Amino acid sequence: MVYDLEQKEVADEAWAVVKTSFPYIPGYLSFREGPAVLSAFRKICLIPDVVIFDGQGMAHPRGAGIASHIGVLLGIPSVGCAKTRLVGEYEEPGLLRGDRAELRYNGRVVGAVVRTRTGVKPLFISPGHLVTLEDSVRIVLEAAFRFRLPEPVRLAHKRATELRKRYESSRSSPKKYPSGGETI
Repeated sequence: MVYDLEQKEVADEAWAVVKTSFPYIPGYLSFREGPAVLSAFRKICLIPDVVIFDGQGMAHPRGAGIASHIGVLLGIPSVGCAKTRLVGEYEEPGLLRGDRAELRYNGRVVGAVVRTRTGVKPLFISPGHLVTLEDSVRIVLEAAFRFRLPEPVRLAHKRATELRKRYESSRSSPKKYPSGGETI
C-alpha cells in the first residue's frame, strides 16, 4: 500500500496471494513474507519514498530483519516498525507520545522503543535500509497520527484481513477468485 502522508489517503495499492513455502520462524520473516511483498511491489505504479515494514530492521539477531532484507532488494529506504521486541534491552520510555528509549543489543544501539500515542504500548523502531535511526523514528511518528500503528501499516493490515477472508471464501467456490492485482 502506498500512502500519501500529505493528503492522508491511499495513493496506490497492490497485493499478491503467494503460497508460502517457508514456515513461520521468528527471525526469518523475510523468507516467509518477502516473496509476496516483492510480487506486490512489481504491480504498484507509484514507488514510495520509504517503506515501513511490520517487522524488524537492524533490531534483529543477525542485524538484518525484513525491513533490511527487502529494503535492500527493492533499493528503497525502509524502516522496521514492530509491535514486539525481537532482541535487545531497553528501559521503558515515558508515557507521552514521542517518548523513546534506546534499544541496545550486543553493546550497540539497534533501534528505539517509541511511544506513538500517549499511554499506549510503545513500538520497536529500527532502521532497515538507507535510513538513520533518527529518520526512522521521525517517519514512524509522522505516519502514526491517529493510532498506535503508522497509518500505512494499519491500513495494510486491514486490507490483508479483508483479502484473506475474501480469498478463503472463494476457495470453496472454484469459479470465484479475488480480483485486483493478486497472484494466485
